[in-house]
Amino acid sequence: MVVIACGAIAKEIVELKRLNGWEKLELVCLSASLHNTPRDIPQAVEQKIAKAKAEGKSVFVAYADCGTGGLLDKVLERHNVERLPGAHCYEFFATSQIFLEMMEQEPTTFFLTDFLVKSFDHLVIKGLGLDRYPELLTTYFGNYKRLVYLAQSRDDALIEKAKQAARQLRLEFEVRYTGFGDLETSLQLFAEGQS
Repeated sequence: MVVIACGAIAKEIVELKRLNGWEKLELVCLSASLHNTPRDIPQAVEQKIAKAKAEGKSVFVAYADCGTGGLLDKVLERHNVERLPGAHCYEFFATSQIFLEMMEQEPTTFFLTDFLVKSFDHLVIKGLGLDRYPELLTTYFGNYKRLVYLAQSRDDALIEKAKQAARQLRLEFEVRYTGFGDLETSLQLFAEGQS
């Protein structure tokens, strides 16, 4: 059994494997940096699917659509492989219903996960050039009103980092503990269905 996953959720999958005793589940991660070029995700995933299937392994893809505009789903259809539900990790961590409710409540929301809180300076501040061009802050985030930290873990240090991120972006702050959300449910269905 192979789970092809985004590196941004590798820690959570490793923890779920440990908690649930999914010893036969093999994790194959792709770089989280693929999110900078989502059009490259389908091809990278397809290469890993082909390799796993050539080895006779069943496959599950631990990605949401992740900005591929449905192209990932076309690859998965060709190979008869399932993936995580939703458009992105925010949706599957929060669960679709809760995520939609949050977006209806405030559509101008910027989301962070544990991974994004830990990587905030590298991916957001430096990645968007805000360290060199702080005047871009209003260009990127001027239309956002709040930052919601969808926490997978109960970690006070990460909550403080997320609060600091909200202050840097000049956004209202909210934290919601999601745990593993639909990530756990989907992986459990795959692991138990393959046992």
